[in-house]
Amino acid sequence: MAEEYGSQAGNPSFPVWVLEHETEGVVGCTSHYGNDALPEWAFTGEERAEPSLFLATTFTAPNPHRLGRLIAWWSLDRAAKQGLAWVRRGTGQEQLSRYYQEAQGWELLRVADHRRTKVFFLQREARPMPELADLMAGRRL
Repeated sequence: MAEEYGSQAGNPSFPVWVLEHETEGVVGCTSHYGNDALPEWAFTGEERAEPSLFLATTFTAPNPHRLGRLIAWWSLDRAAKQGLAWVRRGTGQEQLSRYYQEAQGWELLRVADHRRTKVFFLQREARPMPELADLMAGRRL
């Protein structure tokens, strides 16, 4: 899938954002979608009507710096600046869902069965992240 996601980064029709280190190059990426990307089989009509950012296809290079948290915090801050109420995300991995909840403060919204696979959907209220500048500078990692 790396080739597919890499090609999305160069395609202006995909809302891909990259995290770039000044000497190591691209060390992470994510995609930001709007309410129209929320799957109907996973979200209620009321939830799809709430102004939200859907965080998808987030990857980071193996690292000790919690770059995934950095991407999530940046997404929460960006959504708040855009006046959105929620940042939502999904994962097909229960262990990753638990990590998002325990280490990053995400709330489990629901577990949906899709094509014989459990998909865990999580959300957090969009909010300014004042500590983001320090995290981006490599402090308080």
